[in-house]
Amino acid sequence: MSANMQVNERVPLSIEEILDAVDGLLASPDEVLLNNPQTVAGDLLAMGEDILDAWIRAAGNQPTMKKSEGFRLLALHKQASRGDPSFNACRETCREIVYHHNVVLADPDCLAVAKTLRLGAMVVRHLALFAGGKLENAGLGEFCCSSRGIRQADDAMTRGMKSLDRPDHTRL
Repeated sequence: MSANMQVNERVPLSIEEILDAVDGLLASPDEVLLNNPQTVAGDLLAMGEDILDAWIRAAGNQPTMKKSEGFRLLALHKQASRGDPSFNACRETCREIVYHHNVVLADPDCLAVAKTLRLGAMVVRHLALFAGGKLENAGLGEFCCSSRGIRQADDAMTRGMKSLDRPDHTRL
């Protein structure tokens, strides 16, 4: 998918497909990312739109084709947050996706473009986990830091806390 494609010409990815695509992108060597950074940046922006599209459709609404501040992603966020104040938590996440997209398009030959793309991919993952979690559990999302997959085990809870009384630790 490319940023130049019309939104209605492409099939939106599911949140699971987006998470898989982000994992693949993060595992890609710099040379792959540098091959066509504008396309990768456009793909990340489209993934952000797909995430909000899924949220809006799950609520029984038709996603807007309008743009806000030049980006459909920002218009979709406005639509998605209507009636669900907790969804405002991802407003800055959506803006970060737009920011990383714009940074890459402004200077695709920059030495740090691969890092910028990876940061953008991590932001897309954050949005996917947030919205995906909200789709699984309507109570999730009061705080942006709750964007961990709700089925993901918390290491501290499953392993228990290490005691400072163990013989291999010096007590302070």
